Amino acid sequence: MGILLNVCYVVGLILYSPRIIYRMIREKRYRSGWGQRLGRLGRKYPRKPCLWLHAVSVGEVNAAGTLIPALREKLPGYEIVLSSTTDTGMARATAVYGDQLAVFYFPFDLSWIMRRAIGRLEPRLILLMELEVWPNLACIAQKRDIPVVVINGRLSDRSFPKYKKVRWVTAWMFKKVSLVLTQTSEYAKRFIELGCPARRVQVTSSLKYDTAQTDGPVPGADRLAEQIHLGADRLWVAGGTGPGEEQIILDVYKRLRRQGGLAGLRLAVIPRKPERFDEAAALIEQTGFEYVRYSKLKAVDTCTEGRPAIILGDTMGDLKKFYALASVVFVGRSLVPMGGSDMMEPAGLGKCTTFGPHTFNFKQTVDALLAGVGAIEVGDEEQLYDITFKCLSNPEFAGAVADAGRKVIRQNQGATQRTVNAIAELLGV
Repeated sequence: MGILLNVCYVVGLILYSPRIIYRMIREKRYRSGWGQRLGRLGRKYPRKPCLWLHAVSVGEVNAAGTLIPALREKLPGYEIVLSSTTDTGMARATAVYGDQLAVFYFPFDLSWIMRRAIGRLEPRLILLMELEVWPNLACIAQKRDIPVVVINGRLSDRSFPKYKKVRWVTAWMFKKVSLVLTQTSEYAKRFIELGCPARRVQVTSSLKYDTAQTDGPVPGADRLAEQIHLGADRLWVAGGTGPGEEQIILDVYKRLRRQGGLAGLRLAVIPRKPERFDEAAALIEQTGFEYVRYSKLKAVDTCTEGRPAIILGDTMGDLKKFYALASVVFVGRSLVPMGGSDMMEPAGLGKCTTFGPHTFNFKQTVDALLAGVGAIEVGDEEQLYDITFKCLSNPEFAGAVADAGRKVIRQNQGATQRTVNAIAELLGV
């Protein structure tokens, strides 16, 4: 199996290499961390026992926000090291934890590379966020008697059928996993169906609920309000947007501005991917509205001139500040079939939250929010206009949705402590 996997990986890498080269040149991705991807890793405190936590991208890094300090408190004698796969995930992990933890790119799952990585880290436990179980990693860890734990586990409606087609691989792989801690009972059943022994599966809820702020001020939000001269203006925030959505948002915004009482409405657009910031800026320029790129204000900590109608959030790590100032929020990558973005954050902040129908990456959260009338799903551009207009024109209605959303988030918190307890029990602490 190991030889077959390595052959498949090498063939896949060869076939994918033109796209990698293209992204390196055009999108400036994959340009760093190649030594780490080849397994050349290091630790800050090599004399301590090690916990290796892997969070593939920004969402998983953010989801670990409560888990890492809780693990450090519960297991003070252990060193935690953190890996990520994407450039944006690494940037976020480095920004938040770079001065505390060893942070590095996740190594390729080729057997000789993974053996080198595990040999250098010597982890006592490997923690994989959501679903990042790699066959060679699981096999080598088992041979070295290193438990592998899936935390915050989920199998989406889109990914589950694909894994079922290769169940002979997933069953072989998941039998090497010591523990799977899932977000929901439905996800637990899916892991078991793919071959994970039922005795090793527990439901702990989603860690992301615990990372959602539900009270108190958001650091930096007041300064952002000053920088854009928000004052008493209402702000519509479109966060985590994807390709094709910015144009829809801008078209809806034009229509909203024509309505009585909304002529002063302002808009903040925050694309999910930094490589799309310039694309979004070009679309905004075509509207004729005055706009400002937040990166220019943030770079020199200054304020904009006047009160630009549109603010482009072209920085990383500032989305929560924009949400904190919003009158109404639209969560992106959901009007297009991209699976959605995190809607827990604005709902937890007590904001009237809307999103489109394509939210398969956040099914459990969407189901909970809609069941609790704590968010609104829109089917297309026309419904987005109608609902946004209603929320802006009827503060009582918007406030009721916002309050219900915050209540849903609070009711689902507690996964962090359950996860830490399970990990500690596995370690015998």
